[in-house]
Amino acid sequence: MRQKIATFATEFYHMAENEPIKYPLLERITEPAYLRQLPLEQLPEVCRELRQDIIQELSGNPGHFASSLGVVELTVALHYVFDTPYDRIVWDVGHQAYGHKILTGRREAFATNRRFHGLRPFPSPAESEYDSFTSGHASNSISAALGMALAAKFKGEGRRHVVAVIGDGAMSGGLAFEGLNNAANTPNDVLIILNDNNMSIDRSVGGMKNLLHELQINPTYNRIRYKASRKLLSWGWMNESRKKSILRFNNSLKSLINHQQNMFEGMDIRYFGPTDGHDVIELVRTLRVIKDMEGPKLLHIHTVKGKGFEPAEHGGAIWHAPGKFDPQTGELLKGDDSSLPPKFQDVFGHTLLELARANERIVGVTPAMPTGCSMNILMEALPKRAFDVGIAEGHAVTFSAGMAKDGLLPFCNIYSSFAQRAYDNLIHDVCISRLPVVLCLDRAGLVGEDGPTHHGAFDLAYLRPIPHLTIASPMDEHELRHLMFTAQLEGKGPFVIRYPRGRGSHCDWECPMHEIPIGQGRKLKDGTDIALLSIGPLGVTAQEAIKQAEAEHPGLSIAHYDMRFLKPLDERLLTEVAARYKKIVTLEDGVRKGGLGTAVLEWLADHGISIPVVRLGLPDQFVEHGSLPELHHLCGIDVEGIKRVLL
Repeated sequence: MRQKIATFATEFYHMAENEPIKYPLLERITEPAYLRQLPLEQLPEVCRELRQDIIQELSGNPGHFASSLGVVELTVALHYVFDTPYDRIVWDVGHQAYGHKILTGRREAFATNRRFHGLRPFPSPAESEYDSFTSGHASNSISAALGMALAAKFKGEGRRHVVAVIGDGAMSGGLAFEGLNNAANTPNDVLIILNDNNMSIDRSVGGMKNLLHELQINPTYNRIRYKASRKLLSWGWMNESRKKSILRFNNSLKSLINHQQNMFEGMDIRYFGPTDGHDVIELVRTLRVIKDMEGPKLLHIHTVKGKGFEPAEHGGAIWHAPGKFDPQTGELLKGDDSSLPPKFQDVFGHTLLELARANERIVGVTPAMPTGCSMNILMEALPKRAFDVGIAEGHAVTFSAGMAKDGLLPFCNIYSSFAQRAYDNLIHDVCISRLPVVLCLDRAGLVGEDGPTHHGAFDLAYLRPIPHLTIASPMDEHELRHLMFTAQLEGKGPFVIRYPRGRGSHCDWECPMHEIPIGQGRKLKDGTDIALLSIGPLGVTAQEAIKQAEAEHPGLSIAHYDMRFLKPLDERLLTEVAARYKKIVTLEDGVRKGGLGTAVLEWLADHGISIPVVRLGLPDQFVEHGSLPELHHLCGIDVEGIKRVLL
């Protein structure tokens, strides 16, 4: 009701001002039920308005741009054909879901997308009943959709349709193949839509190709196919084994006619396409025909990432999440950052190239993030020594282990939250054998507007128990270079270096590199009352907090130690701290449970030492999205929060 009132108020305002409504169709769609009341021929105009609305909104409030533009027609078609939210749409990754948010009652609130306390950056059931499943990491949609479909059958919930939309490279993830394998051997009616946006749309050529497409979705063909199967079943000739054989024969015949093979039909998943993902009327027609077909189905569509905004159509990775831009000209609105310190990822990229040129054993590995982690620097200079393995974090680690086993020295760069998917690979394939893999965890700690699915909150806690593993975090760019240099030296074994998203603190980052003894921290400032032990770039924040605290309270003396290593801990340093100070404060950009603070408490307990310890870090909850200053304040790890426990 509130949404209807808001829509009426918007229309009344425009009429009062004697202005035309900017989006006359879109502004009336406050939920998909209103979309389904429109005649089919109006859907192209809905798509045009929706695309323009996304362009306008994201030009000033940045987000995942090109992926959402690419699925506008698909989004409209899905909500037009399926009875959402009763029918389930499961979006993989969530980069593609902005149009979905706008059509499902969140258009007025979309200006708050990714902002502190605003709309969440990815689909979340906690935000809307139209968001069927949590999105953020890739390749989970097929497994989740299959689970939902089987739950609906188990509960007798009629003909609830479940659709998995997978794209943005997520089909390369191992979980997607696991889901496909299970879907092929479990009774279900799941529809998988493969949004193939890695190539431009090819116009259909050749009469046979068009005929085959028509045959696949033709109601008469499918009715005959269904009656034939029922007749064979009634004769007792059709059992499960013969059914699969007939399906395979049918798929082989189609492949012979079409001169194509595809893995889906080989797995007994009915395949439709490829088809134009930007023809909304044809998409609706196809979806209406195939949605009630029994058994797992896959519709393969071709789309253009960034469709409808020419700079994005040809801009590659830049327009995936471009920041602010001019919606008229496509000019990216970036300030002058020449006087600012570099990003940690860029220091990593340039340092890796420098090390690789000096050490021929070094190679680089990234799971689909060469630009995001700056490994593209190595790829461009030494292309035969850098490998993008696609969205496959577990494979990236085991692939690195295989190279390390036979003499190479892989620097495997994975975003911290995505490295969670490779935990077993790190334990089983790297650490048991003490292989020299350098795991560089980018985006460690809070990452800002991408929110809880992307915060690198857990790596310190989940890595610390693994034997044979060295875990380090640099306070600044110089320390990052020193740690990378140290990790590539002979005999260092498995080595983790974690660093945050964003900029460091030194413009003069190109320092000479030297070895840091494993497990050795450093005293940055002496003191007599309190010892603050930090790990990682929050040490810079701690320095300012200590400075302010001592200025506000003359006579207060605070020591500051940069631990550098979570594992092994610097026991010499801890012995000094335990002997000299009445209070210890630990600081980390990770969860308090299991990280640096916990490690210090364990060491004190093991040595029978009782000293008050205050642990600063992330709370035992999933931290929401927002700017880094907002989130650091929320978690009490900004200057103000640190001062509060020092005084």
